[in-house]
Amino acid sequence: MPYDDDLANRVRASLKDTNAVTELRMFGGWGITIHGNMAVGVMNDDLIVRVGPDRYEDARARPGARPFDFTGRSMTGWVYVDGSAVTNTRALNRWVRSGVDFAQSLPPKSKTAKKRRAR
Repeated sequence: MPYDDDLANRVRASLKDTNAVTELRMFGGWGITIHGNMAVGVMNDDLIVRVGPDRYEDARARPGARPFDFTGRSMTGWVYVDGSAVTNTRALNRWVRSGVDFAQSLPPKSKTAKKRRAR
């Protein structure tokens, strides 16, 4: 199972009133962007949350959180949250809101694709 469909559906429900949400599949998981900026996702049974560098240490101190080290190297500003830590709606909504708030604080991504230079 690449990602927990139930957890992804719960995240979708949490975002029902959020504007500019785009779903995508990535890294064998599922994610949400806000104006093109990654906010939250699901990989296996874990929630992935982009909290930003300023809130990273506080986020890591919360129950169920650990560094996001998908590539073997921790990414500051991102955390995994164990699925068992977001079984209730209140806890899930709090994490999702953290990711959405950070993504909304960033400028929207440009919709134009970058052109590659011919070699």
